[in-house]
Amino acid sequence: MKNELLKIGPVTIYGYGLMIALGIIVAYMIVLHRAKNRQIDQSHISSLTIWGVLFGFVGAKLLYWITQFNNIVEDPRLLLDLSGGFVVYGGIIGGILAGYVYCKKKKMNFLQSLDLFVPSIALAQGFGRVGCLLAGCCFGEETDHWFGITFHESDFAPNGVSLVPTQIFESVFNFALFFFLIFMAKRRRPDGFIASLYLLFYSLGRFVIEFYRGDVIRGSVGIFSTSQLIAMIIFVITCGILISKSIKSNKLDYK
Repeated sequence: MKNELLKIGPVTIYGYGLMIALGIIVAYMIVLHRAKNRQIDQSHISSLTIWGVLFGFVGAKLLYWITQFNNIVEDPRLLLDLSGGFVVYGGIIGGILAGYVYCKKKKMNFLQSLDLFVPSIALAQGFGRVGCLLAGCCFGEETDHWFGITFHESDFAPNGVSLVPTQIFESVFNFALFFFLIFMAKRRRPDGFIASLYLLFYSLGRFVIEFYRGDVIRGSVGIFSTSQLIAMIIFVITCGILISKSIKSNKLDYK
């Protein structure tokens, strides 16, 4: 795969950056369209998107630095490299926290807003993983299966070696999750339900795909990668919240 797609004079268009930009734009347009049907002020959608994207990138970078703590202690200059090294879960957490603060400040229904945004988050992640494929980052482990892909000009993945196409797997998974969430959102659901589905299914899918990742530099905790540990925590917490809400709802119905 080739990350440098086009050069126009001194300007270089990179596949990773292009896919991230396309993902954000398409995701934003879909949120706007869905917000109109819910009569939500467009200015709030724009602000939530801007703050979510900004703090999403900050969160993704911070979590990456945490996973690289020992390396940073040895070479603090790694902190100056802002172009690469992000952990998606940090982006998700950072974006959600930014949305929570904004909704509280503007006295908006946070869970309702989160339900509106999460399908587009999955969509943007699908585009992002296409960018990872072009750049060669987030690569899979070595394989001799027919579906393996081989990089020849990557600055991240080992070149000339057949690898599991984890970028493609996760991209397809995220696009499928987007359509599933859109379908589920067609009917009226309790606030936070669509967001819960996103967290549950994304965590489950990411946990499985992580077994086939080959970029071990992302860090690990015991036998699990950092992302797998976070996936398990988010999955358990989300299940606990859903069970708690179900019990409370049943008690109210019983009364």
